[in-house]
Amino acid sequence: MPDQYRILKEADLRDYLSGLPEVSKRLGGATADWTITEVGDGNLNLVFIIKGSAGGIAAKQALPYVRLVGESWPLPLSRSHYEYLALVNQAKLAPSLVPHVLHHNEALALVAMELLEPHIIMRKGLVAGTTYPRFLDDITTFLSRTLFFSSDLAVPAAAKKEGIATFAGNYALCKITEDLIFTDPYRVAEQNRWTSPWLDATAAAFREDLDAHVAISRLKLKFLGSPEALIHGDLHTGSIMVTERETRVIDPEFAFYGPMGFDVGAVIGNLLMSYLASAGHERSPGERRAFEAWMLETIEQVWTEFSRKFLELWRSEPKGDAYPLTLFAGGAGAKRLETERQAYMARLFADTVGFSAAKTIRRILGLAHNIDFEWIEDARMRAICEARSLRLARDMLVNTAAYATIGAVTGAARQARDWQPDFARE
Repeated sequence: MPDQYRILKEADLRDYLSGLPEVSKRLGGATADWTITEVGDGNLNLVFIIKGSAGGIAAKQALPYVRLVGESWPLPLSRSHYEYLALVNQAKLAPSLVPHVLHHNEALALVAMELLEPHIIMRKGLVAGTTYPRFLDDITTFLSRTLFFSSDLAVPAAAKKEGIATFAGNYALCKITEDLIFTDPYRVAEQNRWTSPWLDATAAAFREDLDAHVAISRLKLKFLGSPEALIHGDLHTGSIMVTERETRVIDPEFAFYGPMGFDVGAVIGNLLMSYLASAGHERSPGERRAFEAWMLETIEQVWTEFSRKFLELWRSEPKGDAYPLTLFAGGAGAKRLETERQAYMARLFADTVGFSAAKTIRRILGLAHNIDFEWIEDARMRAICEARSLRLARDMLVNTAAYATIGAVTGAARQARDWQPDFARE
């Protein structure tokens, strides 16, 4: 059956795509001449690049298990449908910042979309020390618009609840987050790993750190029970493709209605990791200082610009059922509402700080690591960079109130950049 699920091999995919007029036209030429390459380097799915004489497309198929682990960890194919729904929603709210969807087959768990070329995964560019002038404006536009326009600030309660219901079935992907980010790094878990032996003592300390356990559990509770907006759910620098002139956000298969700070914190946390990993990629001392200065400025501006754009939307399009304007009529009411908006953003920033820390800790002590650190060839130097990140993240997690501004975060990151763990002095 053409619509019955099966893991697509090259011949299957070629035959299937040839029956799609829009896709065939985009590729051009004879079907037999198309080149098909599987390029998926993520943790979950197959990703194909298909090229013909006229152009190319990308096709993504969900596997019925976690690719990183294998068939011992089954996973529902429905995540592909939620990714499709999220991409369509994001395309309406943030046009030109996500790939254009060409075709979706729910039974095959397959999404075909435009081929992003010459874009590269942002994380790879950052490892190489490349700066991206468009990234700041693009990512803050994406964050502010996708979060605001799916929140109670912008949509009526009934529409918001319908949105929550639409994505409520994506609980298997949420469960991955709940375990891998908010639980496993703080306990003995079979799939945890870290740079041993240098981080053995640090990993053990996190497993005994009750202050960290309380802080991460509060964040987990917020993740479980705060459907503030439709969030991407996995917005790291490996889910962003860039050139110097364009930014595209990809892979929203973890999408659901959750806390806004999780997405914003994911972006900032990953930029902080890139900054603190930078020293490990130096060929000579100090050669990446200009890149690191750009990173810190970008981190600061991600929050500043996101906050500014979000507040502008709230002031200009407050069409949701939260904070009804009829309760804030007149000059005094408008002033009080503006004060409340600032308080709202302060709470959102606190969430952002905490989630940023949680995302960092899991990438160093948990299952799925990232190339910011993994591509540091000297294992001891890698551990030094990771220890600096863990030190900063633990303080952001436990002492969130001390980070009232984004400047406090980048200031602490600067100090962490030159801190030496005990094993570095031996």
